[in-house]
Parts: sequence; C-alpha cells; structure tokens
Amino acid sequence: MIVVAGEALIDLVPQATGALAALTPALGGGPYNTAVALGRLGSPVAFCSRVSHDAFGEALLDRLRQTGVDVSPVQRGTEPTTLAVATVGADGSAAYSFYVEGTADRLFHTPAELPSETRAVSFGTCSLVLEPGASAYEELMRESAARGLFTALDPNIRAGLIADPDGYRARFKSWLPSVSLLKLSAEDAEWLGGTPREWLASGPAAVVVTLGGDGLTVFTRDGSVYAVPGEQVDVVDTIGAGDTVNAALLHGLAARDALTHEALASLGADGWTDLLGFAARAAAVTCSRAGAEPPYAHEVVA
Repeated sequence: MIVVAGEALIDLVPQATGALAALTPALGGGPYNTAVALGRLGSPVAFCSRVSHDAFGEALLDRLRQTGVDVSPVQRGTEPTTLAVATVGADGSAAYSFYVEGTADRLFHTPAELPSETRAVSFGTCSLVLEPGASAYEELMRESAARGLFTALDPNIRAGLIADPDGYRARFKSWLPSVSLLKLSAEDAEWLGGTPREWLASGPAAVVVTLGGDGLTVFTRDGSVYAVPGEQVDVVDTIGAGDTVNAALLHGLAARDALTHEALASLGADGWTDLLGFAARAAAVTCSRAGAEPPYAHEVVA
C-alpha cells in the first residue's frame, strides 16, 4: 500500500475572468489529488490527513471512498475545511490564494501507526508549511524513513503561504536525508535554490524535475540523466497535473517492485524512460480536462 499524507481542501475555481467571477467548488489539495490518482490507476492507497466534519469534508471523503482509497488513517475535526481560490491564466496555468486560519487539516497530529501493509509514504504541498500540522507531517516523514519505508516528497511550493522563505528552504534541506524520491517542478526548483546534484548528495536516490509541456527529467545518484518530452495535448488547465505525475511515478515504481533506493538505482535508461513516459501521458490526460481529474488506468496507453 502507498500512503499519501497531506491536506485535503476545496478549490474555488472561477467560471469567468475578473475578480467577481462566479466560483465553483472542486475537491482538491495536492496530496488529496495524488491519492485519487493512485486509486484511479489501480494502486492500493490510503490517505492520511485531518478532515473536517463539515459538508466539504464529507464530500472529500466520499470521493476517496468511491475511488477505492482507504480512509481509515484520516483524523476528523470540527474546524472548517481549508479553501483555495484558484485563478486560471490564459495558458491554463493555475495560481492560488488560501484561506487556512483555524482549519481542520493544519491540526493534524502524527499517527501512532500506519496501515501494516504500507510500503511507501508520499508528502508535500501546504501540509509541510502550516503549523502545527507541518511539524507532525515532518515527524511522520522521519519516522517512515527510519522504518525503511520508501518516502516521496513533492514540495509543490505555494509561496504566498510561506512567511519565512529562508527558513522553509533550510527546513526543506533538512528533510532530504529522509527522502527516497524527490519530485518537483522547475519553478519550485528555482524558488528553492540548489541543484538536483546537491539534493541527491543529501539523501534522495533520484530527483525528478517536471518541465510542464516540455516533459520530465530524472537525475540519479550515479550521475545519470534521463529525459522524456511532454505529450502534445490541448490544455484546458494544469490543475492537478503535478499531482498526477506523483501518482504515476509511485504507481509505476510499485508495479516494477522498485520502491527502494537500491531498486531505483537499478532501473537504468529503459526503466526510467518508460516510467517518465507513463507519467507524462498521465499528466497530459489531466491537463486535457477541467480541474484535477486524473486518468483511470485504461486511459493511459502503456
């Protein structure tokens, strides 16, 4: 089982241009989208978070259940659900502003245990920024790595939420010894500073950098670099594309029995090219439709 740890929230998506455009609620959050994508691809997956008892929270959990995601690790709270107001640019790219004060997901506490069949745990996005939950997720990351579980990290930077950028950058570096696979966008990499080679020296077995429509590149510990181009598609928006890449990488690694540092090192050119190509195709499907709607397994041609 792959456990995805992090926030679930509601995206308020504008239906037209302008500050007063009508907003439609959509289920979202980077980790939440990753869990849904893993479920649609057919991976055994559980979601580890803290979700409100309000109507939005119930809707978030209903979708997870319908997708086959195990929600038994989810904590519940009476606080409201986090809201993210999305703005979609002319090229389909999305930007967000957040309403997070006093919301349920940021009060997450480190669980006593994860499902016994857990092989990998995925982390990222707002959940690693907003205290006190951020420290609890960080503790879970370190504990998971110490137990020998495969850990994946997508920092998925939301700069507007980070009050102390330099402090966050230092914290990010402190996570790397506990990370097996680091995946981030080129924009996130630029914001964080450093290089894939520097990050690899601190712990991860591989670093995957996404380049939007230009594809994906992986840097491995042995000095190899493999890249695939993006899939050509009519982009509706990019909401959830990076989360779909996360899910596709983890799903593909699990299918190859490669959820260990040693197995990542032995994938080689063919293995990485196939895996990155699968992730690019999955992300293209998500970009071809509105909102975070990742593909089902039958929609991603092998």
